[in-house]
Amino acid sequence: MRADENLPLIEPRRGKREEPLPGAAVLVFTSPDLDLLIHSFPEHSKPSRKIYLSDVFEVTCGGTSVAVAGPMLGAPQAVMVLEKLIALGVRSVVALGWCGSLREGVCIGDVILPSGAVSEEGTSGHYPPESRDAGPSERLCGVLRDALCARGLKLHEGRVWSTDGFFRETAGKVLGHQRSGVLGVDMETSALFTVADFRGIDLASVLIVSDELHTLKWKHGFRSAEFHRTRERIIAPVVRSVCLVEEPGDPGGIPGVR
Repeated sequence: MRADENLPLIEPRRGKREEPLPGAAVLVFTSPDLDLLIHSFPEHSKPSRKIYLSDVFEVTCGGTSVAVAGPMLGAPQAVMVLEKLIALGVRSVVALGWCGSLREGVCIGDVILPSGAVSEEGTSGHYPPESRDAGPSERLCGVLRDALCARGLKLHEGRVWSTDGFFRETAGKVLGHQRSGVLGVDMETSALFTVADFRGIDLASVLIVSDELHTLKWKHGFRSAEFHRTRERIIAPVVRSVCLVEEPGDPGGIPGVR
């Protein structure tokens, strides 16, 4: 009998002895932001488990349990963690990370709420073509937008460029993406949008501008006061937003592919 060529040989699954996770989750790309978030919930100072090198915590916000996973670097690891979280019952996700600015006026310490992503990473191509132009959940984006604006954060909405080639963000590529209106560059967003669309869950990404490339000279802001103020102020709206859109579901199963 001929096998289905698109049949995956390894599926993300909940193990027999694995406990399910809450329906709401936050993916945190960087160790400093993970520490900052977890220290906001001092009763949860230790991870409950590990998933593909990322620590997973469970915290409570306003009576709602939230899984927090991180750190992670690049699309392959972020997608592996996301797929496993979905298998353990997660249905609503906010991904929190940093990005470089490609546009004048999008400055260090500002926030980008991606409305879409240009993929130059290798993970998205392994999912069906109809999922590759995926974007964020409109519902979750709306809640995030309101929460971030209420917090007084300077917010920009638009597409980002996701790349595996951190050291190959060349002048030509930056100029080309500038011309097409792309706001920033990261390493994970396009793949996360693709997988969320494929699995049928709500996901949005929120990125803090940590450096600037729009002048074709690298300006980093990792020590700037504006950058660190934004990092501190963004935690509460991110966690509250994912709590607001979390819906009860059947824990431990994989949502239907759409």
